[in-house]
Parts: sequence; structure tokens; C-alpha cells
Amino acid sequence: MFATNFDNNLNNFYSYMFSQLKQRCLSLLVCLAMGLSLSLLAANYNALHVAANEPPTIEERSAVTWERQGHKFYSLERFDRAVEFWERAVKIYATKGEILARSRVLGNLALAYARLGAWQQAKNNIAVSLELLNSNTELDEGKRTKVLAQVLNNRGVLQLTTSQTEAAIASWQEALDNYRTVGDKAGAIRATLNLANAYKNIGLYRRALKTLRQITAELKQQPDSAIKAAGLRSYGEINRIVGNYERSRQILERSLAIATKIDASSEKVKTLLALGNTWEVINDNQQALELYYQGLKICYKDLACKRSELPLQINLAQFNLLLETKYWWRSIALIPEIKSRLVTNGNRTNLYQQINFARNLVELRQRKRHASASFNTVPTWAEIAEIIANANSSAVALGDRRAESYTLGFQGQIYEQQQQWDKARLATEKASQIALEIDAPEINYLWQWQLGRISQARQDRESAIAHYTGAVEAIKLLSQNLAAINSDLQYSFRDSVEPIYRGLVSLLLSNSAVGQTDLERARNVIESLQIAELNNFFREACLDAQPIKIESLDSKAAIIYPIILEDRLEVILSLPGKPLRQYTTAISSDKLETIIERFKQDIVVRSRRNFYTPASQLYDLLIRPAAKDLAGSGVDNLIFVPDGALRNIPLAALYDGREYLIEQYRVSMTPSLQLLAPRSLDRVKFKTVAAGLSEPTQGFSGLNYVNRELSAIKAEVSNGSVVLMNDKFTSQALEREIKFTNYPIVHIATHGQFSSSLEDTFLLAWNSKIQIGELEHILQTRTPTSQKAIELLVLSACETAAGDKRAALGLAGIAVRAGAKSTLATLWSVNDLTTAELMSQFYQELTTKNTTKTEAIRQAQLSLLHSRWHRHPYYWAPYVLLGNWL
Repeated sequence: MFATNFDNNLNNFYSYMFSQLKQRCLSLLVCLAMGLSLSLLAANYNALHVAANEPPTIEERSAVTWERQGHKFYSLERFDRAVEFWERAVKIYATKGEILARSRVLGNLALAYARLGAWQQAKNNIAVSLELLNSNTELDEGKRTKVLAQVLNNRGVLQLTTSQTEAAIASWQEALDNYRTVGDKAGAIRATLNLANAYKNIGLYRRALKTLRQITAELKQQPDSAIKAAGLRSYGEINRIVGNYERSRQILERSLAIATKIDASSEKVKTLLALGNTWEVINDNQQALELYYQGLKICYKDLACKRSELPLQINLAQFNLLLETKYWWRSIALIPEIKSRLVTNGNRTNLYQQINFARNLVELRQRKRHASASFNTVPTWAEIAEIIANANSSAVALGDRRAESYTLGFQGQIYEQQQQWDKARLATEKASQIALEIDAPEINYLWQWQLGRISQARQDRESAIAHYTGAVEAIKLLSQNLAAINSDLQYSFRDSVEPIYRGLVSLLLSNSAVGQTDLERARNVIESLQIAELNNFFREACLDAQPIKIESLDSKAAIIYPIILEDRLEVILSLPGKPLRQYTTAISSDKLETIIERFKQDIVVRSRRNFYTPASQLYDLLIRPAAKDLAGSGVDNLIFVPDGALRNIPLAALYDGREYLIEQYRVSMTPSLQLLAPRSLDRVKFKTVAAGLSEPTQGFSGLNYVNRELSAIKAEVSNGSVVLMNDKFTSQALEREIKFTNYPIVHIATHGQFSSSLEDTFLLAWNSKIQIGELEHILQTRTPTSQKAIELLVLSACETAAGDKRAALGLAGIAVRAGAKSTLATLWSVNDLTTAELMSQFYQELTTKNTTKTEAIRQAQLSLLHSRWHRHPYYWAPYVLLGNWL
């Protein structure tokens, strides 16, 4: 089982993470910074000569010529020739006492030496340049400040390439201040781009987005140019990273249009690569591959681009993408080209490219192992280990401790693949120690997980639990600031984070004599997973979890935790005042998910009897093992903390062969017991803001019975209600009513979709789609005090996205982020009179009887279930109550 877990989860994550996290962010960042710095110096050194009072001498003309030649060869990626000509220019400027010109060219030399891997010469040139500028106070202040800004900009590039990111940020901030002092708008834009990209490099994505947003207005005023294309590209990339995919695509297409218009080949290729990356995360792999191909085609026709690192970056992106598809074997054809361009010259960018390539090769070998065909051209373990060893040597030489940790960890992973457990453990422990020393939990959790797997393979359960726990604790540290985790890592949450939680739960519950301590730890871990998953969904740590005891909420409620593991289903039952209980059923996760999917599909298509089989199977798995304990406890409330695909189904429709679960118990769900707000509905101020669409808008059909549904609510809620219908239901109007009415119930009857994608989860208003972020803002415009909080949010006619196994994550997301104590929603849209009937009954139960929300919805569902025409669960089952059930 260990090998299967490892193959299915680990390699996908490693390959994806590093191809995205380093190859996409770091490579483009360093190249962009160097390119921006050189283009800035090239654009300004002529102006300094033109401003001179005397005509240039022969020596000065020679120096200018050499300087221009240096720029020419630098643009062609001939860094050795660039050094040759700039060294000549520096000597002439030194002889003539041209301090500003000499300082400027020394800044150029620093970048050229850096591209050659000659770090000491690069640092020396920057140091001499700054010393000249700072010690010669008689220089023209404006000219000195401008050159100083340029040199500081270059120093930031060098600091970034040698892993001194914080120092680079300081240099670029100082450069930005100097550019602003002399009114150099173009220079300020370049420094700001570098600054934003540095924030991106260390994971401060929101700060990078804010920084880039600040210069978009300035970019609009600029004429079309390479710097404008680059600025828009950076803005588009950061929008992709924070999850604004459509926005990213639009911005990158604008950048591409500018690069095409000005015929800037390198800028066009870079933007095609960035746009391909965006299409990849949109899950249009064919479009992404087409854009990569276009980029290569253009690049190979341009000498400078062909000699640059862009072909390697694109090929690595293609390699990674192909590995994620069913056509993974096509990636093999890219190996010779990548190997021919993958140099080991001590450059930090090349270092991470080596790591990325090696990790992709590890995944390729895993794919090969499971393939029936023979692929003899795949590199051997020894060849991959050699690449990792070279990368490790480069990391040590550069003093890049993060890269050193990565390479050691990957050496451990290769040993793990070969089942050389002692070597695997030693290498991984070294990697973990470095990660601890540099305070990098985003790296350390990988190695703690790896050590856990190694210990598990060696049958050392206690050590495995300790390491898995260490990995979970590291993830919790990260969840305090999820902006520090690259969003590409978030996309692979199921491969990179979720298996750690499930692995720990599996270990805790695998002992032959599981005690209360293990059960409590397992319950807490699965609760933490639910919260981590929601934080990942929102791409920020937005949830404040507080452990609570069930007895403090409801002495008649049982909490059921179904936990889906690869080889079994575990159910933990929490009864008030009693020890936790465990029920284990051997069933593979694939088989269980098949039953779950069949159950929902058979209900949705309204099959006459087929749904009984999966409904009974799920009852037998989830409820029957605990049936006697439940019956003897006196509870009448079942609160599910559903796991995985179980969130997508109506648990009230589970069937014991005679009755549905809803006929036996009140049924509700919560994403996590730790997120509950323990309050019952305030019946003194029982008033409602209701909004709905009965007419078609924005390409969506009208909902025929919404008029009747909202009229019934208005009739039942006699104390007062506000109704916004059709064109009156705008996001602005809804916000206004919620803010000023302070009514405790908000009822929205409209098209909507719940999805595992934040972007695809929305509610439809007359004038727009309301995304979760906007909905949160609308619902929380009032002060969330006990008197003004929204007690109940009802979302009628919404549905979970078809084909999305984790679509109910969006439903949980809305429920949590809306700030309402409870949310009543539909798993699929029932565009029928039954919705109006059920809602009318629900509000009648709430207003005329002293009952809880969960009992009110139960009675409304039972009224349909016991009617002649609506017995089928299609009509009554999709309504689910999330959050507080009181």
C-alpha cells in the first residue's frame, strides 16, 4: 500500500510544484530583472553623452562604441563578448575620469558576469560602482541619482540570483525612491516590476498584486513598448498565481498584442509562455501546448531568443504539462533538447531548472513502470541521481540553502524509490535539518512527510506518526499565511497536502487496539483537514477555528465523521457524554466514490428504483455499524462532518431497506465542528430579505415558480420582509437591503453553482454573477454583532457543478464565508412547484412552531416525501442544512 500511495500522490506533486514554483516564477523573474536593468541602462547612457557641454574626444567615441557593442552582444546572450567590450569601455572612462559613465558600465558588467556565473567579479563591480557614486559628491546630483538608481537596480538583480531576496527588495525600493526623485517614470516602472516580482519570489503574492496594481494606471499612459508589455505580463502572471484566471488571461492577451505590435520577439515569447501557463491552470492543455509551440517557433527564428533560456523554459513547461496528461509518453521526445540546453554554470536559475528537470524525470520513470510499453530512452535512476548531485554541488557553491535542502530531499526520495531505506532516511534528515535552520516550513513539511513514509515502510509506526504529525504541524504554520504558498502548489492540494492528513489518520486508526487518545487525535486531524481545504479553496487563511464540545450545543445530537481512506472507510461517532467510537469497513476509495456517484446520479435522473441499491449500500457503510449505539443513546439529531465526495450527496436519503434516514433522524452537515457558531435562531425579530429571478437574464432561463416561492415567504413571515424581484435584484440593491434592514434571514432564489473552483462558484443577480468574494462583502456589510448577524442564509435553485466530485466544497465555502450561522442550500436545482411548496412549509414550521432549523427543514421534506407525487428523493432530498442546526 505504501508504494501505491507514493506513486499516486507524491510524484505528481513534486513535478508540478517545482516546474511551476521555480521554473515559472524564478527563471522568468531573474531573466526579466536582468533584461529590465540592461534595457534601462541602454536607454539612458546616450542621454548622458548628449548632455555634455563639449564634443566627445576620440577616446570617448571609442568608449561609447565599446559600450554599444557590449549591449549588442548582451542582447544576443553572448555574455563573454559583452564583458570584453564593456571592460574596454571601463578602462577608457577610468582614464578620462568619467565617473558616471564608468559606474554605469560597471553595473552592466556586474550583470554580464552574473550570467556567466562569475559571482565574485559581479559583486566587485557593483561595489566599485557604488563606491564611485557615493564618494564623489561633486557630481551633478540629478545625473548621479539617476545612475545610482540604475546601479541599485542591478544590485537587486545580483542579490536575487544569490538567494538574498530580502536584500534585493531593499535595493529595489531604494532604486525606486531615486527614480522618483529625478522624475524618471520609466525607471520607476522598471524598479516597481522588479520589486513586485521579488515579492512574488518569496510568496508575498498579495503584496506583489497590490504593487503591480499601483502602476497599471501609469502603464496605460505609456506608449506601447517592451516595458509596457513586460509590466502587463507580470500583472497577468500574478493574477494567475492568486487565482484570477480569467483576469490573467485578459491581461496577458493585452501584453501579447503589444509585443506583437512592436515586433519584440523575446517579449512575445515570454508572454506566450505565461499565457500557456494560465491556460494550463484553466485546464485547457491543448491550448497551453499550442501557445508553447508558438513561442518556440518564434524563438527559434530570432538569434537572441534562440540563445536565451526561453527555449529551455518552454520545453520544461511542455515536459511538465505532458506528464500530467494521458499522453505523458510524448514528453520523452523533449529530453534530448532539454539536456542539451541544461547547463550547470552556477547560475541560480539553472540550478532550479536542474531540480525541476530531475523531478520530472522521476515522475516519468514512475509512469514508465506502470506502462505496458517499453521506453528505453528514459534516463536511469543513476542518471537522475547525477543531475541531482550536480544541482546539490551548485547549491552549496551558491550558498543557496533552500536549493540544498531540496536536492538532499530529492536524493532521499530517489533512495526511497529504490527502497534503500537507511540512505533515504539520512539524506532526508539532512534536508529537514536545513529547512528548520532557514525557517522554511513550506519545505520541511515535505521532508517530514517523506520521513514518515520511510518509517512506515520500515514498520516503525510510532516514528511514522511522529513525522506525519510534524508535517501536519508545518502545514498549520503555513496556513497562518497561505499567501506564502505558491498557488500552483495549491492547485495540487489533493496530491501535496491532503495525503499527509489522510496518511496520519490512517496510521492513528490502524493499531489493533485504538484508544481514545488515537481517536481524538484522528478526529482533530480530519477537522484540521477540512479547515485546511477550505483555506486552500479561498487561497488565504480566513477561518478562525475554535474547538467546541458537542454537549455545549445539543445534548441530543450525534456527530458522525466518515473518513475516506485508500483501502477502507473509517467512521468515528461522537455521542454526548460518551467515549468516541470507531467503525471500520474495508472498501477501496475508488469503489466507495463509484457508489456515491451512482447514488446521486440515480436520484438526479429520477430513476424509479435504481437509487435504492446505492442508497442502501451507503446506509450500510455509514449508519448500520453504529445503528445500535445510536438507538441506545437517545439522540434524534445526526450531524455529519462529511469527507470528500460524501459532501456532494443528500445524506438524508440514505435507505435502510424500509425507511429513509430523514424519517428516523434530523439530518444536517457542517464543514467542521470547530467552525460552528453556537446560537439558536432569534424568533423575536424573525424577518427576511428575499431576492429572486423569475425572468431570463444573462443567458440563464427564468425560474418559473420563484414568484410563488417569494410570495409564500412574504405571507408566512408576517412580521416583515423585503422582496427584490428580477431587475430589482441587483448586487447593489441586495447589499443595501442587507446593510440597512438588519433582518436575520436572507433568502436568495436564483441560478447558482457550487464548485471546487473559487471562480466557478457564484450566485446570479439580474445584472451580474456574484462571486464568493463579493457575496462575503455584501453579507458582511452590517456589523456582525449578536443583534445584527445573519442567522440563516437560504440559497434556493442553486446546484453543485456537474462532473465535479468536490463541488460541494463551494457550497461549504459559501456557507462559511457568508458569515451566516446556518445555510440552507440545494445540491441540484428543482425548478418546480415543489420548491415553492417546501419553502412555504419550512417557513411555516419556523414561524408558527417553536422548532429548530433542522427540524423545520425535516418536516418540510417529510411533507413532500409523504405526498403522492413527490415521494421520489429527487424532489425533497437536495435541500441540505449546513452549519448551526439549532
